[in-house]
Order: sequence, then C-alpha cells, then structure tokens
Amino acid sequence: MQRAAKFVKYLPRFGWAPTVLTVANPSVPLFDDSLLAEIPASVVIVKAKTLEPDYKTKHSLSASAGSVTSQSGFRTKLKNFIRALANTLLQPDPQVLWLPAALREGKKLLKTQKFDVIFVTAPPFSSLVLGALLSRHSGVPLVVDYRDEWDISNSVWENKVSNGFASAIQSRMQRFVLKQAHTVIATTALSVAALKQKLLALGKTATTTACIYNGFDPDDFAFLATVEPLPRTDKIKLSYVGTLWNLTSIAPLVTTLEEMYAAYPAQTARIELEIAGRRTGDQDALLSRLKATNVTLTLHDYLDHGEALNMMWQSDVLVLLLGDYEFAGRVVPAKTFEYMALRNTILALCPQGEVWSILEGMDNATCIAPADIAGIKSFLGLMLERPAEQISANQNQEKIGQFNRLNLTAQLADVLNKAST
Repeated sequence: MQRAAKFVKYLPRFGWAPTVLTVANPSVPLFDDSLLAEIPASVVIVKAKTLEPDYKTKHSLSASAGSVTSQSGFRTKLKNFIRALANTLLQPDPQVLWLPAALREGKKLLKTQKFDVIFVTAPPFSSLVLGALLSRHSGVPLVVDYRDEWDISNSVWENKVSNGFASAIQSRMQRFVLKQAHTVIATTALSVAALKQKLLALGKTATTTACIYNGFDPDDFAFLATVEPLPRTDKIKLSYVGTLWNLTSIAPLVTTLEEMYAAYPAQTARIELEIAGRRTGDQDALLSRLKATNVTLTLHDYLDHGEALNMMWQSDVLVLLLGDYEFAGRVVPAKTFEYMALRNTILALCPQGEVWSILEGMDNATCIAPADIAGIKSFLGLMLERPAEQISANQNQEKIGQFNRLNLTAQLADVLNKAST
C-alpha cells in the first residue's frame, strides 16, 4: 500500500528506524516494484508465508469474478459452497491465514531486538489482530492505523457474509484490538470521531486518537517538469484510477452518458472515458452498457504507479466516486490527494461529507451528489463548451501542501514519539 510504503520511506528523516513485517507470498493480482524501490536500504524487511491460495484461485471463487450461473449446476453449487464456507470460517478476512507464520516471525523479532512501538495498518483487518497479539506478548505500545473503517468495509465488501456468527467474531476481534491499542489513527476526521465512540463504549478514555490523511509524494510528480501534456483536441478525456466496486460504483456516470447519448449524440462522441484498476463483475456489466453509445471507453486492469500518474496527467477531468451510502460522507478515497496535486479538473461524484470539505475552495473541483444526474450532465456540457486550453486551472497550493507525504509522516512520527514515552 502506498500509505505504508511512504511512511516507511520518510520515517527515518524523523528519527525512526522501521522494521517491516510483511507477507512472503502475497495472494495479490499485481506486484508494483516501483514502490519497493523507494524504501531506504537501511530498512529491514522480514517476510512470513501465508497459507492463502494463489490469487487466480481465490478470485475464481470470489463474488467479484462475476456471475457463475452459466456454469454447470454442480460446479456452481460447489463454488458457492466453498466461498460461503471460506467467508464464514476465515474471520475477519482470508489474510488471517498469514497470522500463524507472521506471529512466529514477529515474536522472533521482538525477542532479538528492542522496539519502541508496533505500528499496524489495515485492511486486511487480520493484521490488526496480529499487531494486538504481538503488543500483548511483548508489552510494546501498539499504534493502530485504520486506512478504512472495519465496520464500513464489512458492509460493502462483495464477498462478505452477514450473519450472527461472523458479526460476533469480528466484533470481539475489533474490541480486542481497540483495548490493546495505545493510539488509534484514521484517515478522515469523521472516521476518527466514529472510532472515538467505540473507544468510549469500551471505557478506553485514555486511548489517544489522530487523523492522518492520505496524501501525495512530491517525488512522484517530478516528471511534470519534463513531460509535455498531450495536445488538446475538441474531445475531453475523463479518467478514473482505482477500484470499481460497491462503494465506488461507476453507475452515476454510465447513466449520465447514456442519457446524454440519447439526447445529444454529437456531445458524447467527443467524450473519452479511461479507467484503470480492479473492477468487480457488476461494474464491468455497467461499463458494457456504454458499448451502445458512441463514448470512447478504454479499460486497463492495472497500471503501475508511474503509469497511472501519467494517465491522470494526460486527462482533462479526474473522476472521484463514492456510492450514496449513509456512511460514505466519512470516506475519502486515497486518490483524492494525487488528483489535487496534478492540478487537473476534478469531478467528485459523492454524497456530502469529508470529500466535499477537502475540495472546498479548489477552483477546479466540482462536487455533485451521485443521484444528481442532471447536475452531472450540466457539468459535462460545460466542459465540452470550454476552450481546450481552459479546461485545467490552478489549484489552492497552500491547501494541497498540507497533504504532502513528508508532512503527514511528520504527524505520524509525533504520534510514535508520544506512544513510546
């Protein structure tokens, strides 16, 4: 994860020497070695094996692989049974299969050298359980970093089962983690407020909390000084980088483009939509509806970080997505801050909440509720009317600067300093 990698990159500048405990054989769709190349040579990296199956096997059984109704009845039932069994037993997530080996390696590390703090980031939330177990074993203070809220993720993950058993187990796990934590960090102020309520309910009034946003690394944008943007044409390119799933559904944009095509096909002929990242089967089905329009659609399964940044740089409009969920107002997609740093036009399709607050005052950012199809049409119509050279605009540089990864790591170092004293 960028967040963890950037913290490890910059923590030595603030007097902290990280040792990383990670997985030796991760069950993931992609390896991006460009992030690993940024880790200082002084950082010790220890790896433990997971018992998870390879990603291809895991994905073939997941709900995100799409419908399996076209397969034979026996095969469909077998897949559904295996998936249901795994989702029931592997709590809080399949990555719990890493915990036994990781716990052994973690205990070895704690036995061979002195550590001042254990810092753990999630999801996967089984990592939080690992951190809590190591903290209880060693007495080393635990700092917990919620990149996403545990409860929110459970409510939208496509493979999750909602039953009394799973809920009870995960509730107990989360209470164990929060009781063990010295400090709890979240990536939005509203998430911090929600976690404070959980701590209060547990009587953990002495546990400190902190909001440390995601951000951008200025080093990643050095290419802007040497790369010329593509020549502007009469077309506008909309780009989305990140996962498309329940929480970040492309549905509002697809519906808008379909309605625009039906009414003004000459307009949609000038629109290009480029998407990079993992997509669930449901989201691919939504995008397939654009085949009936004249919108130009380009899909990339994955791009490494540098390629993704260049794709965003060459775009006219950068799209943010959040579904119309009750809790979505306290979610801020990590890509928000790189979008801001690129200084291109931002279209945020999300309910009112923290994204709106962060983008407030940015000249080139527009926030529209996902259900406001008329508002999205109006925005795209205005984009098509503007001269190509006026599509991008200067952003509020002072506001952007507070999300510099170096500044954010300074905040983390302050948290670690307080936890270790």
